[in-house]
Amino acid sequence: MARDILVLGAGMVGVSTAWHLLQRGHRVMLVDRNAPGRETSFGNAGIIQREAVRPYRFPRDLATLTRVLPNRQVDIRYQPYGMVRAALPLFQYWRNSAPQRYAHIVPEYAALITRARDAHAEMVDAAGAQSVIRKDGYLEVFRTAEAFDAECRQAEQSAADYDVTYRVLDGTALAEQEPDLAPGLAGAIHWTQPWTATDPGALVATYAEHFQQQGGHVIQAPLETLSRSGNGWRATVGGETIAAEQVVLALGPWSAPWLDQQGLHVPLFVKRGYHMHYGTLDNARLRHWLMDSETGYLLAPMRAGIRLTTGAELARHNAQPHYQQLAAAEAVARTLFPLGARLDPKPWMGARPCTPDMKPVIGPAPDLPGLWLAFGHGHQGFTMGPITGRLLGQMMDGETTEVDMAPYRADRF
Repeated sequence: MARDILVLGAGMVGVSTAWHLLQRGHRVMLVDRNAPGRETSFGNAGIIQREAVRPYRFPRDLATLTRVLPNRQVDIRYQPYGMVRAALPLFQYWRNSAPQRYAHIVPEYAALITRARDAHAEMVDAAGAQSVIRKDGYLEVFRTAEAFDAECRQAEQSAADYDVTYRVLDGTALAEQEPDLAPGLAGAIHWTQPWTATDPGALVATYAEHFQQQGGHVIQAPLETLSRSGNGWRATVGGETIAAEQVVLALGPWSAPWLDQQGLHVPLFVKRGYHMHYGTLDNARLRHWLMDSETGYLLAPMRAGIRLTTGAELARHNAQPHYQQLAAAEAVARTLFPLGARLDPKPWMGARPCTPDMKPVIGPAPDLPGLWLAFGHGHQGFTMGPITGRLLGQMMDGETTEVDMAPYRADRF
């Protein structure tokens, strides 16, 4: 039976969910204060990952904690007040990163990642988005033989457990693939399954355009109120009242405050990130997306230039930007590849919505009939959006889902 459904949030997760619900015959309205794909989904590295079957763990070894503590690293930085505000979920994150707990989380996380690229493929084909997609994977580059060997062993295990495919490139083979990189690198792993988007925001926008072409409605206005109304829900959006039988909350890092208003608390925290685009010097060319693994940043040859994306910053969502992490990453990146001038007026900053057990929240809101949740994807909202939308559509229509959804329900907290 067709229903009126309101999807709040027009990032990759919200757009994908709205798209799938429309395909199922529902009447769908998609709401965001900005145009689709202009918030967190706009600024990521643009990789649709297949190999990332293991989520990012909180460091537990003394050597890593000692390295991070001075707060000068490229891969992770923190603002002390932000750490205090998120102390409890960060402590739970640390606990869930212990080997035994983490071993249970990995297969639940991998169940989504291993289906994500194929879910994108369906939407890419339907929306005609092939022009922004590349299918040649990406390179994870290593400076030391020790780190290179360790990741090769991990890759071998991922291949055995989850059918991950990759190529090992020694220093000579890497130089053949990327001749403009600095010499002396230990090697790289070429992850061959991931796809990359040369303009992540444009991919989300293309999905949203197809959603509209098929009869979906996009409303660009701020969400002002959300409340129960009889057997349904009512939202005030840009001064107008919208009634819907069901609502999907897919507002990424903005989801938790709206849930708090409904009396439901989810331990969400953010990892902020920055990016900047650059030209190149001496006609240099970057042929692949490239992760400087031991340093903790990524270079991506996008439409707007070479995009440098930073690692994580643990801070309050609304804290003032701290651009030192980007500056530190840029300084290292210039020793690896001949970056030219900055191309953007100022650095971009976004926030990744994270949960203490590294898994997204997908499913019904406990004790709030008609409210559905789709957020908390951490670093992988861009990758997991379409598979989230497909699975949530199955749940909302009462079908047997292709994945056991219990590990992602909000009541697990």
